[in-house]
Amino acid sequence: MSNRHIWELFSLQGKVALITGASGYLGRSLAEALAEAGASVVVSSRTREKAEVLAASLPTVQTARHSGVELDHMDEASIHNGFEEACRLAGKIDILINNGNEPQGRDWTDVTADQFRRQLENLTGYFLLSRQFHQHVTGRQGTGSLVLIGSMYGLVGSYPDAYEGICAASPVGYHAMKGGVVQMNRHLAVYWAKDGIRVNCLCPGPFPPEWVSADLSERLKAKTPMGRVGTPEELKGAIVFLASDASSYLTGQNLVIDGGWTAW
Repeated sequence: MSNRHIWELFSLQGKVALITGASGYLGRSLAEALAEAGASVVVSSRTREKAEVLAASLPTVQTARHSGVELDHMDEASIHNGFEEACRLAGKIDILINNGNEPQGRDWTDVTADQFRRQLENLTGYFLLSRQFHQHVTGRQGTGSLVLIGSMYGLVGSYPDAYEGICAASPVGYHAMKGGVVQMNRHLAVYWAKDGIRVNCLCPGPFPPEWVSADLSERLKAKTPMGRVGTPEELKGAIVFLASDASSYLTGQNLVIDGGWTAW
């Protein structure tokens, strides 16, 4: 019977993680967490230069090596080519963090059909990249951990009064897309468990970036039991937990980090 030390369970040394959207507000902290836990991290961006600059800035543990690839998760050919390049550079991929998101700011009042469909294509990209990861892991008879980044807005609606008079309502397409992420997580987890691939979802709550209106941030705080918004580093522990053997008996679950927002 195994009785590994807690540090060994959380360690990602010897593992390779691919993360999309790593240059974003939350993505950078997620990438840093994976690197700090010992993984070799492949970061992707729509532009190769941005990905390579970010990879070079990540901390390294022992023999870990980081790299950057060009990957646009809204483009099927780019998904395929970017993943294949990541495998060539790193030798393998053990962990996939589907985090990229192309935003669409239109709310329900004026979003067009094309804009709505475009927002939903983020989910399509998540699926296509996840399936390629599955094929890669099973092809080399390995095991893998897939983490989909959802949102509390894939679970609950937004408060209209939090946005009124400040900005448009939270985009309806975003809610629909993130709800799809949460449900796809369950579906893939059930089908892929026998293949040694765990699938889980991480749903952040209110993590507004610094450039968001101060008034909006204050309203979001008022809706949160903890009375404050989250900071990117508060997702670090969760992503390492889901990626590592510390969660080896966990699949199909949705971990919500929201300061208690969805507990109301």
